[in-house]
Amino acid sequence: MFDTIAAIATPPGEGGIGIIRVSGPEALEVAQRVFRAARARDWVKEPGYRMVYGHVVDAATGEIIDEVLLSIMRAPHSYTREDVVEINAHGGWMAVSRVLEAVLKAGARLAEPGEFTRRAFLNGRIDLTQAEAVLDIIRSKTRESMDVAVSQLRGLLGARVRELREELVALQAEIEASIDFPEEVGAPAPDGLRARLERVKDEITRLVATSETGRVYREGLAVVIVGKPNVGKSSLLNALLGEERALVTDIPGTTRDVIEEVARIGGIPVRLADTAGVRETGDVVEKMGIERARRKVAEADVVLLVLDAAQGVDAGDRVAAELIGGKRRIVVVNKIDLVPEGIPEDVIRELAGEVPVVRASAKKGTNLDAVARTIGELVGRLPRGEDAPVVTNVRHRAALERAGQHISDALDGVQKSLPLDIVAIDLYGALGALGEIIGVTATEEIIDRIFETFCVGK
Repeated sequence: MFDTIAAIATPPGEGGIGIIRVSGPEALEVAQRVFRAARARDWVKEPGYRMVYGHVVDAATGEIIDEVLLSIMRAPHSYTREDVVEINAHGGWMAVSRVLEAVLKAGARLAEPGEFTRRAFLNGRIDLTQAEAVLDIIRSKTRESMDVAVSQLRGLLGARVRELREELVALQAEIEASIDFPEEVGAPAPDGLRARLERVKDEITRLVATSETGRVYREGLAVVIVGKPNVGKSSLLNALLGEERALVTDIPGTTRDVIEEVARIGGIPVRLADTAGVRETGDVVEKMGIERARRKVAEADVVLLVLDAAQGVDAGDRVAAELIGGKRRIVVVNKIDLVPEGIPEDVIRELAGEVPVVRASAKKGTNLDAVARTIGELVGRLPRGEDAPVVTNVRHRAALERAGQHISDALDGVQKSLPLDIVAIDLYGALGALGEIIGVTATEEIIDRIFETFCVGK
């Protein structure tokens, strides 16, 4: 049996409404101690999904604290599947703090981070993937990333994992029956067993394949801007962001460190990084900046190699191209406002290979939409997970990969005609790994780690 918890559910600061959420077996009793309805009635007997107008008072002195609306949600028809009361007070830190203080004095305990969602999980209203989706929705930076999170909250990933577990449970039952009752129950046919295991493995492989898409939506696409000094890298960053974020001068080597900002390009959250100009230099600080640029390129999903249309290609550009290595890249020929014809295509191909080329002017804003569009095209059209699950979480991917390895080992055992009890061990391992994803077999440590990242009040 849980105790009764309370917390402020709205962000700090001034606003029209501030909400104090109370959940637990004594939520109604706690509210009754501090709430006085404007009209004399026994509001505690009201059915769920009702709002009552009145005041919150200090239970000890009777002093009115605030004018509020109190909403009632009775178990199991609430977020936590417990009795829940939400007190809608006036926005502003003092108002909600005083109401919360009165609620805590009346018998509630201050909730821990994520404790309301944790109770929703422990009480069976949502699985662990849905609980994690709540946090993903809160942290979404674009509509598309939110769509992916909402699909997970709807239960698409959890449902698919449960289907896979059910198939493995059925296989496990057949194998164990044949081991325990060999005379009554024959062993599963190897071909049929192999076919069913391969179907499960194929589906796990498909889910793992979506994890790169999921990572981009969840963490953002890492796009790094690289080039020799004074080709307009900082100007390009500012132009793509639509604001003056990086210092722009005519002095080569102005950018000594990596500057990072987040933009929305084609519905994808993009983490843009402007790096130090790459060149041979004796300046110790500039060398450190170039080394940081090298490390940033290693982490990049896409690199923008910026060339100066007025200068053409020289040794500095070749150093920058070598720094990029085999990363996906787009060549941006900048400053076409100065030299419209720019750099010949064959010279660009010799430098960077067969890659997309965009001719632009960061200073004049020419063809910036083409730069953004080319980034999206290079990544490819990412599915939004509206109808099929997309794996967005590193924890989910790791568990799926473990499950897939166990299935591969089981298939190897069937192929080698190993005893079925050996195959059964691998099936147990796969079931455990899949169970971790939805929370069936997750340890207390894993659950704690997930919910401690939530804010208090959620």
